[in-house]
Amino acid sequence: MKTTVLTEVKAILQLLLAVLVFGTVGVLKHYIPLPPALVALIRGVLGVLFLTVFMLLTKKKFSFSALKKNLPVLLISGVCIGFNWLLLFEAVDISVSVGTLCYYTAPIFVILFSPLLLKEKLSPIKLLAVGVALIGMVLVSGVLESGKGASLPCVLFGLGAALLYASVMILNKKLKDISAYERTVWQLLFASLSLLPFCFFGGQFGALSSCGAKEWILLAVIGIVHTGICYALYFGSMMSLKGQTVALLSYLDPATAVLWAAVLLKEYLSVPALIGAILVIGAAMAGELLPAGRRKSS
Repeated sequence: MKTTVLTEVKAILQLLLAVLVFGTVGVLKHYIPLPPALVALIRGVLGVLFLTVFMLLTKKKFSFSALKKNLPVLLISGVCIGFNWLLLFEAVDISVSVGTLCYYTAPIFVILFSPLLLKEKLSPIKLLAVGVALIGMVLVSGVLESGKGASLPCVLFGLGAALLYASVMILNKKLKDISAYERTVWQLLFASLSLLPFCFFGGQFGALSSCGAKEWILLAVIGIVHTGICYALYFGSMMSLKGQTVALLSYLDPATAVLWAAVLLKEYLSVPALIGAILVIGAAMAGELLPAGRRKSS
């Protein structure tokens, strides 16, 4: 029993560290004057390299039979991750707090898509969660406050990133017989490959010549710490924790992002926007924590 409790406490600490660091990625991107697609590409490449080395050092094996079996889903989900990062970085370049809060409506999109893609019925409570999230989004966007509305592109970029992340959440349910680490390496690889032509033909690599030591350090932190180390901590903790615990603690991420945006970037939410943030995070948490509806009979 003692070992089990200690293992769970260790896993919770790992998860907390990961999500608290995740919450700072938008603030760090704010200090990197590079195109979002290029930052996303570098993040993916560094993440792949770190996690591959991590798997080799911990003797976690790659299964090419699992890759072959899951290739179409891994490929599509990897592309979704790449452009999810691109849109998220576009959003946080405008407003870290609003962009991140929009991004965390992803579970709401999963609820809306679940009847069609997962054959799950929408319960009245989950429909209520969708409605609450929509009200929260209106308040966060600031459209009801004269002269205080968030930039429409910021909201659209954030919601677009959320839609892509919701697609990844659904696609991951289709994966079979592949470990979380291995799945993530392949997805990050395909994410990087999907962004490569976007950056190459867009002439974005030339922007790297203007990077100084500070920018390279921040890029390394986003790629190695936020992606490599934190993904390893996040997925490692999931092996010892219940799904609801992971979902609940994961929502420290947007709360942390809003806090750091206020402290470092002076992005202060108005009272209505703060209420909206609570509604959005609460509704999204409910969407993940409430039991799924019964599957439709086929």
